[in-house]
Amino acid sequence: MATLIHTLADHSDDVNYCAFSSSCLATCSLDKTIRVYSLSNFAELPYSPLKGHTYAVHCCCFSLSGRLLASCSTDGTTAVWDVRDGRRLAVLEQPSASPVRVCRFSPRAPYLLSGAADGSVALWNVHSLKLYRSGNVKGGSLVACAFSPNGNFFVTGSSSGDLMIWNDKMRCLYNEKAHDLGVTCCDISSHPVSDTEIGLEYFLMASCGQDNQIKLWLILFADLLGVELKYKCTLSGHSAPVLACAFSYDGQMMVSGSVDKYVIIYETSTGNTLHTLSHHTRYVTTCAFAPHSPLLATGSMDKTVHIWQLDLKQPCAGDTVENESKVAVENWSEDDVSAWLCAQDLSDFVGLFKMNNIDGKELLNLTKESLANELKIESLGQRSKVLQKIEELRMTMISVSVPDEFLCPITRELMKDPVIAADGYSYEREAMQNWISSRRSSPMTNLPLCSVMLTPNRTLKMAISRWLETQQK
Repeated sequence: MATLIHTLADHSDDVNYCAFSSSCLATCSLDKTIRVYSLSNFAELPYSPLKGHTYAVHCCCFSLSGRLLASCSTDGTTAVWDVRDGRRLAVLEQPSASPVRVCRFSPRAPYLLSGAADGSVALWNVHSLKLYRSGNVKGGSLVACAFSPNGNFFVTGSSSGDLMIWNDKMRCLYNEKAHDLGVTCCDISSHPVSDTEIGLEYFLMASCGQDNQIKLWLILFADLLGVELKYKCTLSGHSAPVLACAFSYDGQMMVSGSVDKYVIIYETSTGNTLHTLSHHTRYVTTCAFAPHSPLLATGSMDKTVHIWQLDLKQPCAGDTVENESKVAVENWSEDDVSAWLCAQDLSDFVGLFKMNNIDGKELLNLTKESLANELKIESLGQRSKVLQKIEELRMTMISVSVPDEFLCPITRELMKDPVIAADGYSYEREAMQNWISSRRSSPMTNLPLCSVMLTPNRTLKMAISRWLETQQK
């Protein structure tokens, strides 16, 4: 059983990532801050929030000892903080100055890894806080990484769909096309899995993608024998791109979060679904298990982080666990629609929707005209609220990835007002205006911009509009 025991709602924008140490929980956000909480009572530590990044913070992680916290940002840097007092110990500038998407401490070796939107990979020495080695992933942004339990190898995942295995000399040892539409996240269990066929110890790795899939792999790390990656199975459950995954400390469970707003907890030995949690109201962007306690944290674009207490016993028939199968929205019954209305704080409309026999198919076809003329909802504000919730529901049904050319290179979000900069690339207007207000270099090439003029990209804006229309049919 998974019980919601606390909700953190301190961030003013999307929560991008959360991470546990043995005594703390750290969260980071589009609001440019990192917040740190005590696990004893979930109170925010006196020095929190940590400020210093000039743009969105995409990822944060603790060192094995829990004394250091790293955070990385669109501003092209990875910051290292002292968890004891919140001091910023270093600002590590990505060699290419590209937006940094992911960072991870090695569990054994003294390394910190950072990966960026241009595919660059940097390995930093934690003791000297200097660059140790660097490399590059071709053909996509680096969006995911995970270290082997011994710290001698690491895996990276890119928006082009590749999983790559590297050694600590920054040599690529293996490349696998894992997700056609792009990798979004990956994690490696710290507990070995014995392969009885050949008598070697493998580790379980999970990779998630824009293709709505979670793939489990058996991965072998051997200094003498090299590395090997074997596909194991695909876990089902999500109906939209999977944005986050993590193994429990003992390797017995794995959790995932998705654009469909659901969190699913799996039993790793069987692949069975243990729990399905549906408390977030927007995309679930991050999830993490605590290392030494039965706690799970999930973060979302709804600006909240939920803390869950896990009952590690097998659920009984009488447990109120949300593990029922999800039904496609268009196949919802009238009762399913009523339940959805209640979950969206629209319970006042349950009777009205039932009286008009609104099922899932009818729900998706509702317009402002039908709400006013057929359902007779007189209040403009109430009609707008219902339409907004229906629009969010439609967006969760988009089962294909957003074309990369529709995403702003700075924010990695779908562009609403694309403009062309002097470097020839298109960006979201507000993001690029903020960028050039503090620097005059290209976010993509890091070369000086000959002009700060931004030209509306009307062709791209029309293409995005047409694509959105096709997704809502």
